[in-house]
Amino acid sequence: MKLHFLDTNTLSYFLKGIDPALQRRMARAFKNEDIAISVVTRAQMRYGQGLMAADDKRRMRVDLLLAEVPTLPWTTAAADHYGQVNALPQRQGMPIGEIDTQIAAHALAEDLILLTDSTRHFKSVPGLKLEDWVVDR
Repeated sequence: MKLHFLDTNTLSYFLKGIDPALQRRMARAFKNEDIAISVVTRAQMRYGQGLMAADDKRRMRVDLLLAEVPTLPWTTAAADHYGQVNALPQRQGMPIGEIDTQIAAHALAEDLILLTDSTRHFKSVPGLKLEDWVVDR
């Protein structure tokens, strides 16, 4: 089984429920225990939740989702990969952003497939395995 590492944007699309194909694939992935998120993605989801109004029904959906999806801790290996992942795009003049760099480094360190709808954004990261399950945006 290949484990998928969810990027924040894919997790957000899933929460919105606007893509039936994504909903089906995610349901299978949950059932097969085939997905996880980075602690960095979890932090981004909590940040988004913090911006929501106190009575926003999405707040509870975020809580429920984060209770279900395994969160992998940031490790020394992820930190070591981060240096290389951050340096190459910077040298090429195509930085991918601090948070995305951390998520990409974490995926590389764990040898996981990054599930994102921003595959073009991450394609400059050598060795990073990417998939996009989002059909309807």
